[in-house]
Amino acid sequence: MPLNKSGLEQSIKNAFKSMRDGDTDEEKGLDALCSKLADAVDTYVKTAQINYTAGLSAPNGPVTGVFNGTLS
Repeated sequence: MPLNKSGLEQSIKNAFKSMRDGDTDEEKGLDALCSKLADAVDTYVKTAQINYTAGLSAPNGPVTGVFNGTLS
């Protein structure tokens, strides 16, 4: 599954909306916002998919070579 940019954008938007709706002090609100943004980025990055194309070999020994592929 490729990276979901629109999902990340929605998560960030929701994090900022929750700040607007909160009644906490500034420091607690900032901590909550940072936590939600970090969760959004973490989720986004974990959806990355690596497509291996070539470059590695292991004929009866350790894997050697240069990994060739793309990140989607």
